[in-house]
Amino acid sequence: MKAVLSISLVGAAALTLAACGDGSGSRDFIRAVGSSTVYPFAKAVSESFSRDYPEFKSPVIEAIGSGAGIASFCEGQGPNTPDIANASRRMKASEFATCQANGVNDIVEIQVGLDGIAFAAANNGISMNLTPKIVYEALAANPYGEPQTAENWSDVDPSLPDLPILVYGPPSTSGTRDALKELVLEPGCATNSEMEALEASDEDQYDRVCTEVRSDGAYVDQGEQDNLIVQKIESNPNSVGIFGYSYLEENLDRLSGLRMNGVEPTYDNIASFEYPGARPLYMYVKKTHINAIPGLKQYLAQWPKMWEKGGRLASIGLVASPPEAAAASAEAATQYTTLDGSQLQ
Repeated sequence: MKAVLSISLVGAAALTLAACGDGSGSRDFIRAVGSSTVYPFAKAVSESFSRDYPEFKSPVIEAIGSGAGIASFCEGQGPNTPDIANASRRMKASEFATCQANGVNDIVEIQVGLDGIAFAAANNGISMNLTPKIVYEALAANPYGEPQTAENWSDVDPSLPDLPILVYGPPSTSGTRDALKELVLEPGCATNSEMEALEASDEDQYDRVCTEVRSDGAYVDQGEQDNLIVQKIESNPNSVGIFGYSYLEENLDRLSGLRMNGVEPTYDNIASFEYPGARPLYMYVKKTHINAIPGLKQYLAQWPKMWEKGGRLASIGLVASPPEAAAASAEAATQYTTLDGSQLQ
């Protein structure tokens, strides 16, 4: 299901997007697609933008997942394509190449803040001190290339509860799932020395072994709606949920974060990167759309006003970027410096 924000306000006159390489139509409102994790922050900025600039129509923001959002963003330029892709991970080199091939050549990358891959349970529910190794061995389809046999958490580590493994998490299209793979599953897999040799000899097999999640019911793909994961784990105290830290913070009256390497998923631990699941959040913007879409400049400039520590976005779970990254992103949001792609993987 797509979550859509569309607040009807008096709009500016429609502006033809001839400058975007497609003069076949027009659009007089901002359109952003992508991450469900970034969505609540984008929604808050949109609402603030609409209050400050009532002469512009409210942005339309769709939560369809980071991968799907970037794919839509990279389809081309013009009024039938999004202006912004929200992402809970950085754009991949292959996605950047697709953008370039489709004429999306000038892309502005803005790191809007940080989030964490939070593992949580219901208050008074299951309690564990997890590690990337434990999570990998519990959730991998074939841990270290062997059949998955763990049914209970205690099968993975005797110190863990003798309760069935049941984890509700993001789908394969989600940036949260990508971050889970990169920040937790791969480091857990790498604790086995044989995996280093496998990566050197067969990278594709290594990726399958280290990042493929089991599909036997122990891990349940709950779609892009993180609020459904909250509901599921609240209704089953023996289950675990995986989602962005902001959803944990928003529901601390109902949920408790699980430690990772002994570290609690908190604002300060994510900001310092002490918590293993910390990750940056991004927006990608078509520079050629900035002068063509009414209000897009003002909308982008609204973000730095709200993303600082203690700011309005922090109140709903966004963790401020380190000062140097925040300064670079503020410049990108107002000066529109473009991404050259050389640092993407």
